Amino acid sequence: MRIISVNIAHPRANEWKQDVEFTGIDKRPVAGPVAVRAAGPKPSGEVGLAGDRVGDLKHHGGTDQAVYAYAREDYDRFESVLGRKLPDGGFGENLTVTGHDLSAARIGERWSGPGGLVLEVTGPRIPCGTFRGWIGERGWLKTFTAEARPGAYLRVAAPGEVAAGAELEVVDRPEHKITVEALFRANMGDRDAALELLRSPHLDESEAADLRKAHGLD
Repeated sequence: MRIISVNIAHPRANEWKQDVEFTGIDKRPVAGPVAVRAAGPKPSGEVGLAGDRVGDLKHHGGTDQAVYAYAREDYDRFESVLGRKLPDGGFGENLTVTGHDLSAARIGERWSGPGGLVLEVTGPRIPCGTFRGWIGERGWLKTFTAEARPGAYLRVAAPGEVAAGAELEVVDRPEHKITVEALFRANMGDRDAALELLRSPHLDESEAADLRKAHGLD
């Protein structure tokens, strides 16, 4: 896959969450290369890309959400659904990429990149009120959920750098079938998807516990 754009936050007041001072969802393309490093656990506020910021420390940033990637192909689909252009970085992602189906990416899948960079897929983006307000479309959370094109969160397994035009190579793809899309659907209320994932011995125990609780399966 290829990186089309590297995007860094322009912090702005968060008008959609009263208890959060600012949001980093407004991400804009920057000239690279940009250094990428591992992030500490929540609520440290640490993120992977140098210069990036998050405002909601409870729900964003940290080790397993150090980097967020979104595919240009999925933007193209949403442009047809919404009838308007969506710029790179428009969903608040750090990396706008092309050439890889992020919904079909498997949890634990690893990508290598410039300067020894290794990124590991950790899960889907779960939409929040800030995202809904930022996009400004009526029924947006329902639309986003129905399309199940959430993009992928990543942890930094080895530091490196990113730049527009750089290639990312899938170097390790687990044998299991726990995909970004499957985990997204399960977390967004799809009981059948949750039951299917809970049958997998490869599902992380904390994730399994969350799904059992959410679907009343305890």
